Amino acid sequence: MKQALLIIDAQQELIEGNDQEGSVFLKEQLIENINLVIKKAIESDAIIVFVRDTDVAEGKGEGFQVHRGITIPTDSKTFDKAATNSFYGTGLKEYLEEQEVQHVVIMGCKTEHCIDTAVRTATVSQLDVTLVGDGHSTTGSSVLTAEQIINHHNKVLHGHYNVDNFSMVRNAAEDLFDPLHDTHR
Repeated sequence: MKQALLIIDAQQELIEGNDQEGSVFLKEQLIENINLVIKKAIESDAIIVFVRDTDVAEGKGEGFQVHRGITIPTDSKTFDKAATNSFYGTGLKEYLEEQEVQHVVIMGCKTEHCIDTAVRTATVSQLDVTLVGDGHSTTGSSVLTAEQIINHHNKVLHGHYNVDNFSMVRNAAEDLFDPLHDTHR
């Protein structure tokens, strides 16, 4: 089975913050877990895809780039997006179809926006999804802390769209590229 690791909006300015917004929750752990899963993806011959949001740092400079603490394999693919949805207007869906990917592992930022949207879009695009529960992050809002937002999404996205394709939440230390979806169908 072909698999892909999607690392969404793990960009320098988004993770570290700027004058208007602080850094994401547990940023060091996020970076460490992304690097751990990249290593697992390489060992599993999974395709590695980075998605960058053109709204971050106005789409330019170091702030727009993938965070400097994240290892970027030379054979990884990068898509830039202008919308919350990584699949909208980027060619990502077509690329995954061309590569015959059936399972995607998703990580990155921000939980309640681009991560949530990617998980939901992937399931209705006939992909099984593993969301890395300790591999996505956000900042708090006026209503919820970042930790509450992350915990809420891990809860509601586990088993989401449990029909043909669905999402499961697992942690970075697990064997993410040995998907468990078939044992739950």
